[in-house]
Amino acid sequence: MHSSVKRFSPAVVALLASVSAPAQQAPPSTVIHTETRVVLVDVVVTDKKDNYVHDLQQKDFKVWEDEKQQSITSFSFEADPKNPNNDQKRYMVLFFDNSTMQLADQQRAREAAQKFVDANAGPNHFMAVANFSGMLQMAQNFTSDTDRLKQAINGVKFSMGPGGSYGVRNVVMALNQMAKGLTEVPGRKILVLFTGGFRLDAETRSEMLAAISQCNLSNVAVYPVDVRGLFTTTPGMGPGLNTPGGMPGRRGPGGGGGGGMALLHLFGGASLMTASFAEPQHGTTGGGTGTAGGGASSGGGAAGHGPAGGGGAGAGGGAGTVGRTGSTGPSTGRTGMNGNTGNPGNSTGRGGGGGGVPFNNQPRNVPFNNARNIMPVIPPFAGDNQGALYMLADGTGGKVMLNSNDLLGSLEKIGKEQNEYYLLGYTPPETAEGSCHNIKVKVDKGGLTVRARTGYCNVRTPDPLQGKPIEKTLQTEVESTAPGSLAAPLQLPYFYTSANTARVDVAMEIPTKTVKFEKVKGKHHAEINILGVAYKPDGSVGARFSDTVKLDFEDKKEIEEFQSHPMHYDNQFDVACGKYTFKVAFNAGSELGKLEKPLDVDQYDGKKVAISAVALSKDIHRASETDTSLDALLLEGRTPLVASGMQFVPSGMDSFKKSDMAVTYMEVYEPDNVEQAPPKLGIELVITNKKTGQVQGDSGLIEFTRSEQAGNPVVPIGLKLPVSDLPPGAYLAQYTAKDDRGRTATRTVEFTVE
Repeated sequence: MHSSVKRFSPAVVALLASVSAPAQQAPPSTVIHTETRVVLVDVVVTDKKDNYVHDLQQKDFKVWEDEKQQSITSFSFEADPKNPNNDQKRYMVLFFDNSTMQLADQQRAREAAQKFVDANAGPNHFMAVANFSGMLQMAQNFTSDTDRLKQAINGVKFSMGPGGSYGVRNVVMALNQMAKGLTEVPGRKILVLFTGGFRLDAETRSEMLAAISQCNLSNVAVYPVDVRGLFTTTPGMGPGLNTPGGMPGRRGPGGGGGGGMALLHLFGGASLMTASFAEPQHGTTGGGTGTAGGGASSGGGAAGHGPAGGGGAGAGGGAGTVGRTGSTGPSTGRTGMNGNTGNPGNSTGRGGGGGGVPFNNQPRNVPFNNARNIMPVIPPFAGDNQGALYMLADGTGGKVMLNSNDLLGSLEKIGKEQNEYYLLGYTPPETAEGSCHNIKVKVDKGGLTVRARTGYCNVRTPDPLQGKPIEKTLQTEVESTAPGSLAAPLQLPYFYTSANTARVDVAMEIPTKTVKFEKVKGKHHAEINILGVAYKPDGSVGARFSDTVKLDFEDKKEIEEFQSHPMHYDNQFDVACGKYTFKVAFNAGSELGKLEKPLDVDQYDGKKVAISAVALSKDIHRASETDTSLDALLLEGRTPLVASGMQFVPSGMDSFKKSDMAVTYMEVYEPDNVEQAPPKLGIELVITNKKTGQVQGDSGLIEFTRSEQAGNPVVPIGLKLPVSDLPPGAYLAQYTAKDDRGRTATRTVEFTVE
């Protein structure tokens, strides 16, 4: 079982600074505790008039985990005057999702929040203020000072509002990040989400699963407040939203064009290409023609998102200045709401396209097989853009506030729930790491409404080697000046998460020939342990992580296949901007490996155009085609590299064969992209031979400003490296981002063609 999370993002770490309540005076801060093996569930009970019920006893409650009734081992009512925890501190976060609110709604929400603060902040009632406009920003730590809170609420630069599916992914992941930072704040926390609502589609369901799981782990109940007030749902807008168990549909009843990756021909006779990944299109009834994936010589359009099956043809390799046909589409189109499969792709980019996919359409033979069982079903009465709000609230034990022009009244109702809950505990069965479990709570009295979180996931700790003998062995290896007996390629691209903080991706290719397997429970088992430390110039630790990779194979043939090539490994850690020396040690059987590399994370104030480091990759795939792996990745607190629906797996190697699919992933940060009239943004790629200094090609400026990225200062970009058109040698790829306001930023990455 997962105990407590000791690593949290620098963007929200300041929240913990003002928390001084001793842990022994408050309920445990996490839902699940390894030492005592207890699952804690907060339960709110109301009657038919929405009044809180105060007279229930332990015998009135029943709890089920995965449809099996559990014995309740602890019970308390937090509003009971005799409760010893009655004087504990209460914590609430006011989270303003500017990316989904119109300007007028943002203003109304902040005015109501200021009035709420005046009436509710005070002794033992602490509040914090967070803003999201494409990136998470903490405006105010937990405090009871009303003046400071109101200043934080009022002192924000308003965003331009809704910005598409990439914005939805960022919103949900920001909620995850926020919940992670609240893990060690004691007791039940309430997160009030001011939002204009958003649609959840197949591209973002893994992110929603991870956010709900993290909220449950951190004991955070989400209370979404739909700031749009009273409105009428437009007929035909996303019928999938009202389908229990189904994914929300997009506007429009039909699928768009199919096809695969689109390739832009940019370097004239040199045929140097960069990849622009075609976006899903909105199609018309019965399919239609998909939009070309970018440029005159584009490949097929992307799969459509409407609920009707059957996509049409994407634009093929047309008449460009350079002659190449469009790229081959995926072997099948996107699965539609009706379960229809699109037609196979081909060189002209023709392919299927359909709508959403049911949430629980999940294989049953994978480690995270039941993960989506904790995802609540969207109620059939959910209005436009409200389905995801119900999922957040129902999944975490909160409540949706909507269809009301009285925002202050909604906030007052939320304020009353800070201690109006019962706290139940039970001892769960032993379960495997990576498993997720459904929770149901009922009360043996009629006419009552019971609200509780829908489940939890048994995910690994972020530092599993802590306190174990192998940790000391690897720590000694990291601190040693002697080289390790094993070497491995290592890359450390980083991506900004807020001003002067970054997430570092650690990508390695670990040698496997020395890994020793033993028979355990009928399988061939081995473990590779990894410890990474980022040292500051003064020798102090800036960040660290540890990990264990468990390997289980059925027979020796599988072992031989595994040992025939290096094992790809990647992980992430958060760090403040600055200069570090990164050291990582790992064991592969009896052999120890050690790697060392400088890590220079450039300063970033969040106010200028900037580019992240560049991640090299040989492995890309549609994010929606890898639901299981994305579930696992996100539940472990890691952020996938996704651009235009494609997931990029960072490589530890900087060398490519001419036959490799060589691509790069980076993020461009355009702070003015939140304005109503955002600047146009483009990027230029220049490739130079390192030995001769000769320029091998110049793409010219490629515009990447798209409507779905409006309102988000982070623009993810995937580009193809033209290794098939380059002679063997060492090269420097220089990326320059430019906007139409004259601002530029440059980033380089070295690579080799074999």
